[in-house]
Amino acid sequence: MHEISLLESVLETLETQAKQQNFTQVKQISLEIGALSCVAVDALRFGFDVVMKNSLAENAELVIIEVPGRGQCSRCGTIVELETLHDPCSECGAFGVTVTQGEQMRIKELKVV
Repeated sequence: MHEISLLESVLETLETQAKQQNFTQVKQISLEIGALSCVAVDALRFGFDVVMKNSLAENAELVIIEVPGRGQCSRCGTIVELETLHDPCSECGAFGVTVTQGEQMRIKELKVV
């Protein structure tokens, strides 16, 4: 379950930013997670409290913002919705759709004190 290591990386980022921006507690963390990122949102939610325990983010609220997968077809140029990284173009059926959105996981917003 790589979601635990992802959450540990989030915590490291929070600790670094707390030192740089002089805050001591995180009240809310908004994570933007792409549909094509291979992150299991349920596993992320499950592990959140465990990883954040005894840290500046203990008791913080986790907000997940899910970003749909999108890509542009290399043959017809259409922007299409993607459910997997290897979906064909829904307009012309060609493979080779270039992903333009949905692979990311990033901290979108923090509420701190």
